[in-house]
Amino acid sequence: MAAEDGTPVDANGDRPFPDCTLCDLPTEGVDVVDDDGNRFCCTGCRDVYDALGDVDADAEDVAARRDRNAAAAVDEEEPDPDSGSVPADHEATFLEVDGMHCATCEAFIETVATDTEGVSAASASYVTDTVRIDHDPESVSADDLADAVSGLGYSAYSRDDAFSRRQSDNMATARLAIGVLVGMAVMLQYVVLIYPTYFAFPFYNERTLEYLNQAMSSTSGTYFFIVIGVLTTIVLLVTGKPTLRGAYVSARTRSPNMDLLVAIAAVSAYLYSTLAVALLPDPSIYYDVTVAIIVIVTVGNHYESSVKRRATELLSDLTAVQVDTARRVGRAGAGEHDENGADGEPTEVALDALEPGDRVLVRAGERIPVDGEVLKGDAAVDESVVTGESMPVRKEPGDAVVGGSVVADGSLAVAVGEDASSSLDRVAELVWDLQSGNHGVQKLADRLATVFVPVVLAIAVVAAAANLALGNGVATAMLVGLTVLIVSCPCALGLATPLAVAAGIRDALERSIVVFDDTVFERIRGADTVVFDKTGTLTTGEMRLLERDIEDDLLALASALESRSAHPVGRAIAAARADGGGKARGGGPATDGGTVAEGTVEAPDDVPADPTVDSFESHPRGVSGIVEGSEVVVGHPALFDERGWTVPEAVREAVAAARDVGRVPVAIGRDGAAEGLVVVGDELREGWEETVTALADSGIEIVVLTGDDVRAATVFREHDAVSEVFAGVPPEGKAETVERLKGRGRTVMVGDGTNDAPALAAADLGIALGGGTAMAADAADVAVVDDDLASIETVFELSRAAGRRVKGNIGWAFLYNAVAVPLAVAGLLNPLFAAVAMGLSSLLVVTNSSRPLLKE
Repeated sequence: MAAEDGTPVDANGDRPFPDCTLCDLPTEGVDVVDDDGNRFCCTGCRDVYDALGDVDADAEDVAARRDRNAAAAVDEEEPDPDSGSVPADHEATFLEVDGMHCATCEAFIETVATDTEGVSAASASYVTDTVRIDHDPESVSADDLADAVSGLGYSAYSRDDAFSRRQSDNMATARLAIGVLVGMAVMLQYVVLIYPTYFAFPFYNERTLEYLNQAMSSTSGTYFFIVIGVLTTIVLLVTGKPTLRGAYVSARTRSPNMDLLVAIAAVSAYLYSTLAVALLPDPSIYYDVTVAIIVIVTVGNHYESSVKRRATELLSDLTAVQVDTARRVGRAGAGEHDENGADGEPTEVALDALEPGDRVLVRAGERIPVDGEVLKGDAAVDESVVTGESMPVRKEPGDAVVGGSVVADGSLAVAVGEDASSSLDRVAELVWDLQSGNHGVQKLADRLATVFVPVVLAIAVVAAAANLALGNGVATAMLVGLTVLIVSCPCALGLATPLAVAAGIRDALERSIVVFDDTVFERIRGADTVVFDKTGTLTTGEMRLLERDIEDDLLALASALESRSAHPVGRAIAAARADGGGKARGGGPATDGGTVAEGTVEAPDDVPADPTVDSFESHPRGVSGIVEGSEVVVGHPALFDERGWTVPEAVREAVAAARDVGRVPVAIGRDGAAEGLVVVGDELREGWEETVTALADSGIEIVVLTGDDVRAATVFREHDAVSEVFAGVPPEGKAETVERLKGRGRTVMVGDGTNDAPALAAADLGIALGGGTAMAADAADVAVVDDDLASIETVFELSRAAGRRVKGNIGWAFLYNAVAVPLAVAGLLNPLFAAVAMGLSSLLVVTNSSRPLLKE
């Protein structure tokens, strides 16, 4: 029986195969149940659930996300707006949004999106510049959503729209250039004409000063002020647009931030000067204050952005793993086809042209484009990019294959699955989903601004009112209030965080560490747990010959034979003669999971330097052939049994011992008998112990998370610095594991592959090794380009140093305000001197931030 949505049900209408309790993957055909009756898709998810339980702190967020992902289980009727559920016929659209830079931006974008007709939910993240919008595709299209979200300086577009991204970057650069050029024109007039009359410069004679005063007081002086006012308007409205937008959003969401404080000071100086020109016969204008505030803050933010852009250029050589086309050899329902599943010549087609039942051909070294079932062929398939398992899996007719995996040897004819989709694409969508819900932290300066803004406004109003009460006149009262706003203008405070962060990004870049997000240094401080992926992170992800118990001459023959194989294990054996062959003969197989010093295999005199392979045959469990006149077999003991060859008991015991610690034992024999074996494995990455030990010693809990078999993680389970190990966990399960660990405290995820991307996106902060995949880098906040694990500890050191620098800058900014604001209230400062003091404090912050964060 089946439900209306096609899901199997039993006679009572119940679903006999509920989704995995941990990660929501299907459990049909899998019999993994815990003591409480919870069903799981694999033992890895069961172990995670047993150890960590269900989500506590983030239960509501996870439940909401599950509602979106499990649309079939949601009622078709329009939901209660407050219920958090999404109608089944709504689809998710992910947009990139330029201009988001704080938590108030997130709230504003979500409000604008949900106010659009046909939208049921929205979730934005300024950390990843992403917004997810759930909407009715019949009512509102993706283009309509982009138009609705765009405005007030925000620019929304599809995530793969490179043109719009470049256009946005060019606009930001043009906005800054206009501010600098027009601002210089304004400041030149002040330096040459206005400042001499205000300060009575000693190098100007009395006659010159008198002439300038008369000129400023004449009708032509009024026109001169108007021209300066127009130029300042351009700076304020064009260059200052992001700041004004941020101030508006801050006021609308009732969350005062730095933009609001900067805008209040800049706009106050502008309005006072404009009113003075219009109403007073001999005005004092402070347009220079407006220009200085806007340009200084914009330059600081642009410098931070430019440092991040230069950093991301280092990752341009990362390899994307998705494929766009497939080699179709048969159409669904096309009738007769040959034994290879073909009914015509192979045709290259776009993935979206594939339909369920179509037949595609995948050759050695190529990625399987979509999920499906093997029709013809026998090949080892590397699924590590999707599952994280380091060992290829042998696939035969009838076996299921996942899109994104790589055919290591041979070729396969694959029937496209029911939904003609790729597991890799589903992982990508999960990453986007997690990123859009990963709200950024409120920066320290913005948190301070929530208190500072109302206090400054109150002081300015009280000071102005006090002057009016004392009979000092409206002009004087306004001038005192303006002075208070200007001296408290947080140019130094506004530069404190971006310049310190830029210094951190710069210093990280010098150490081959790329920081994508300006909140990294705030989010990583106080981390409670660091989760490490195993394959490709704590290990190199490459098969190497670790140990051997075989004669040199036979290893030379086996290496020559395996040079014809494309299998990763075969390539490791083939490379043995050139790179060394692991521990010398007699050492026995590894039983402790540790690394072994490599030796060098020298071919004996009676074996040619390049043995001749007269014949070669590949089998599901190994290879065989004639090499230098001898019949050689390399593979699983079962292959020897099939051929009737002798396998000594010592070899069988050594094979079992190597498997118990997660290694890959390979028996080697010639002329009817197995003579020994080699042990192949995923080599541990250099420095891994030092890294995890240093982090553990600093009070951080270390967790190892892998899609590999539990035996492959033995060495980590037995290490004193590692608190927990979870093995056999799929990508979706990794993300859910991180969600549960976040309930314990702030969690950092370190990984390298596409299968790690959902967990990297789900973590409070993700760190990707740069040698991994593009999707992992996209999902992470930090990328270590040179794959040096020691850089993980460096990221933490930079974070602590950047935190100290930010606090030092903010401390100076508040010290300046503590002195300047009382002087302004007392009427001992005018706006011009206030602007000078503001500039000096900003200069100090810039100088302090230019120093390296870490000593060499």
